[in-house]
Amino acid sequence: MNELTCIIIGGGHAGLAALKTIKETTRSMANGRTIRIVLIDKQPGHVRKVLLFRPAAGGETITIPWSTWLTEGVEFVQGTVTSVESEDKRIRYTDAHGHDARMRYDLLIVAVGSIVRRPDPDQGGIALTDPQAAADIRKRWRDNLGKAVGEADPEERKRLMTVAVAGAGISGVETSVELALAMREEASSLGLHAPDTRVYLLNAQERLFPEGPDRVGRKLEQTLDECGVTVLHKRKVVREEAGAATLDTGDRLAVGLCIWTIGLIPNPALRSLGLPLTSEGQVLVDESYRVKGAPGAYSIGDCARIVDPRTGRADSMRCGEAVLQAHRLGKIVRADLEGRPAPVHQSAIMDLFCIGLGENRGLVWGRKWGLQLVVTGKPAWKFRNLAWDAGSELR
Repeated sequence: MNELTCIIIGGGHAGLAALKTIKETTRSMANGRTIRIVLIDKQPGHVRKVLLFRPAAGGETITIPWSTWLTEGVEFVQGTVTSVESEDKRIRYTDAHGHDARMRYDLLIVAVGSIVRRPDPDQGGIALTDPQAAADIRKRWRDNLGKAVGEADPEERKRLMTVAVAGAGISGVETSVELALAMREEASSLGLHAPDTRVYLLNAQERLFPEGPDRVGRKLEQTLDECGVTVLHKRKVVREEAGAATLDTGDRLAVGLCIWTIGLIPNPALRSLGLPLTSEGQVLVDESYRVKGAPGAYSIGDCARIVDPRTGRADSMRCGEAVLQAHRLGKIVRADLEGRPAPVHQSAIMDLFCIGLGENRGLVWGRKWGLQLVVTGKPAWKFRNLAWDAGSELR
């Protein structure tokens, strides 16, 4: 058989990077085989999840049509994969019309990623999970500002102009600053006193950005303060109800809205696929991303437990690491198809974090061989935009 079918499940950062690298590295294999790539995803377009704060703050569209990546030899199927029949090398899925279907594969790439962790239903607020949640958030804070215009009670007006963001990872930081800037602009257009808008960022840790040195965390907090964000350290939101966010300290913040940005978990859809998983719900793979007990199947990105065999270090749930895995995966797949020894996983040689802090503001921190790099301001913002585009293969 000269043409092989490669199915990629998931069109996030890892899936798109895998599509590109497999197409490039298997273009002219020594044995003359060609690869037909089928991308399957339940969404009608690629959702740039790392930019969810943009529709929450400014209403920007962050979904891109799949046609952007569908070149010759690449097909798209909209559907939800329900199981992997690894012995027969088939997947079962439900298509966009709700019909059950099967598809055979020679190669399978599982890249279904992660989802935003949701609070319990009784904890209130809105979790920033998808474009619809982002739209709901934007509508809520704008409606609240509109109500504040005619509110005579100063305490109630203050509450309507206040938002709490629960969770101070990179997503929480970027969300809080974009909201603060957007709320000030909207308040000014409504005739309200813009500095009266408030965004509280609730941080469970002792300081921001624990991945880097203390001075970087302090610089980050200073920039947030300049943009109208107040950081409360060693605080967690327990629930939002009756116009207030109750904290684990027992304190209550009067808020018009609480937004949850409390991290990621492996996609729960993995539990129905029939693949071997860790106790945390990630796919078990070897040092070359091969799914254990499933010939021809590989997994990368947030949904896979990937460990550097030399150091024992596990990759974290970051799109930059997923893209690096995908680039190595193309070489692995080609080596496996040609019967050669395949490369093995290596952790990134440089720790690198990019944080957007509103238009023309950003922070980039990197560390390699004990040396540190810090970039701020407009250059960091430009670098962050390049990183966002690279993650979605829009270069």
